[in-house]
Amino acid sequence: MYQLILFLHIFSSILSIGPFFVLVPMTKKMRTAESIVLLEYLSLFTSAVRLVKHAGHVLVTTGVLLIWQSAWPWTASWVVMTIAVMISSVFFLARAFSPVIRKFHEQKLSREELVQKLHRSVWIYIALLMMMLWFMVAKPDIW
Repeated sequence: MYQLILFLHIFSSILSIGPFFVLVPMTKKMRTAESIVLLEYLSLFTSAVRLVKHAGHVLVTTGVLLIWQSAWPWTASWVVMTIAVMISSVFFLARAFSPVIRKFHEQKLSREELVQKLHRSVWIYIALLMMMLWFMVAKPDIW
């Protein structure tokens, strides 16, 4: 059972990170896309964020089960740091993408500003997820 949970945890990790690497080149194309194509890109962006959210639910659930079934204490530094980064990434995900996508539809800011915000947010989120991944793989003993 542990191996199945571990597989689901790793697979949901891939689903949580992977779509954002597709969004990086897409944000560059959004700068010059025609209006109809831009709406399609925004729809894909929204779908990718939704997929990442749901994969995150599986990731958290399987992570809790893995810690519960293992010998690792909840106070291990890598566990605490992973949880801290995860909480940060949840708040970041909620504020970084959907509000900006809504502003595209409201046309309150220029396209360039909005695309730049999305592009920067994608890289920040990737960095947060990579930090979390590093804590889970390297399991550093910080304290």
